[in-house]
Amino acid sequence: MIFETQDESKWHAHLRQLRAEPERIDWAMTRIDTLCGRLVQPTTYRLSVFVLDPACDPSRNQPHH
Repeated sequence: MIFETQDESKWHAHLRQLRAEPERIDWAMTRIDTLCGRLVQPTTYRLSVFVLDPACDPSRNQPHH
């Protein structure tokens, strides 16, 4: 997880900041969740990045010459 908040304005500000930074994240590897709590809990906004499992790396299974 990169960022999580229940404040919608902070959520939008953080996304704007990420888009404006010179070091960009790979948006194809991101996941955006909006967890709607309805009346019971406040809505939560979450930005995560998928992480590859090193055990699934095909280069690890090939012999090295």
